Amino acid sequence: MASTVTTEPSKDSPASSRPGYGQLLRTRGAWTFLLPGFAARQPFAMLTISIVLLVQHTTGSYGAAGAAAAVTGVSMALCAPYSGRLADRYGQRAVLVPGVLVHTVSGIALTALALAHAPLWALFAAAVPTGASVPQVGPMVRARWGVKLKGSPLMSTAAAFESVTDELTFVLGPLLATALCTAVHPAAGLVTEASLTLLGGLLFAAQKSTQPRIAAAGHTRVEHTSALRVPGVRVLIATFLGIGSVFGGMQVSLAAFSESIGEPGLNGVLYGTFAAGNMLSGLVCGAIAWKVSPQRRLVVAYAALALVASGLWAAHSVLVLAGLGLLVGMCIAPALITGYTLVEGLVPAGARTEAFTWLTGAVALGQAAAVTVAGQLEDNVRDGAGFLVPMGGTVLALTVLLALRSRLATRPHARTVARGVGHREPVTVD
Repeated sequence: MASTVTTEPSKDSPASSRPGYGQLLRTRGAWTFLLPGFAARQPFAMLTISIVLLVQHTTGSYGAAGAAAAVTGVSMALCAPYSGRLADRYGQRAVLVPGVLVHTVSGIALTALALAHAPLWALFAAAVPTGASVPQVGPMVRARWGVKLKGSPLMSTAAAFESVTDELTFVLGPLLATALCTAVHPAAGLVTEASLTLLGGLLFAAQKSTQPRIAAAGHTRVEHTSALRVPGVRVLIATFLGIGSVFGGMQVSLAAFSESIGEPGLNGVLYGTFAAGNMLSGLVCGAIAWKVSPQRRLVVAYAALALVASGLWAAHSVLVLAGLGLLVGMCIAPALITGYTLVEGLVPAGARTEAFTWLTGAVALGQAAAVTVAGQLEDNVRDGAGFLVPMGGTVLALTVLLALRSRLATRPHARTVARGVGHREPVTVD
């Protein structure tokens, strides 16, 4: 039997008027974690492209550069869900502080090894802790919204807002990293990423008043169930893997294309155009009061993404590639936003940080596989072959989504399952 509570409109959960960005941003206390959260997640968008540009400069190989970045991505994908699980159980600050310290040290070590022309295995050894310690700020911010807005119709608006914020970082991050690596020094991008992670992560961790509380010692024991046991989450992981293949394939292939035409600085502009399409589409998605079910929206958005991504490999001019990249970005945002929105109905509140990190990790894993394959294709096949990776990744993921879309139907939870957060109340599940 579904557990339902009636929530009166309040300053923290304004449910009486039409949801919108203005209403969301007036939520009491939101800015105390939004601004530090934006600063802390900014370096994430710089990491992969900074590694690719640095290692390609020191080795002359996009394959080696893609492999080093892939190790970082795989490490992050494997460790991110456990980071989310620990944050659910022990609190975000307890995970963030040691994580940003490890990330900073390992990122600087990776930079030093690359500049010293260390063997590839040594770069891999440094890339493992660099990826494993990437702070999962985006999922943590989403979890804080869940606490502030439980039971409010603003939750879908918050999901859209967070996706737009993520995409803004993917507009600014690659541009900043490319500018630093090409105009200052090949290592400047990775050094800046490590420094910003340290400063932004510690600042975000200091915002203790808005982090989800944990159960105090002696409280009634609650069941610790992994979000991965929810069938719908596994389907979303497969779809997010395909989205990661777009990010990774675009990063390597756009860098190789810019290099092939003698304009390496154009890489950041092209990738920024792709991310800008994502961001603008996300803004529109969050402003619409949708009447179509999220399951159907996800299928339609993903089909459009696979269709547009399939044309990237045929683009041979800057203008055509920029136009297609813009369209691909515009298709990604609805899929991301809808996927994160579905988590609210599929996963109990006490496991949502972990669920969000599984999805974030899936993007990272797809990105890691994509940069590896795209790097090899660019090195060994022909210029532009790396663009086949986004096509293949999205088509495969769409096939899985179509076959298993019934598992995305939200169901009432018979009980509240928590992970160290037994104080949370059940909310209405549609």
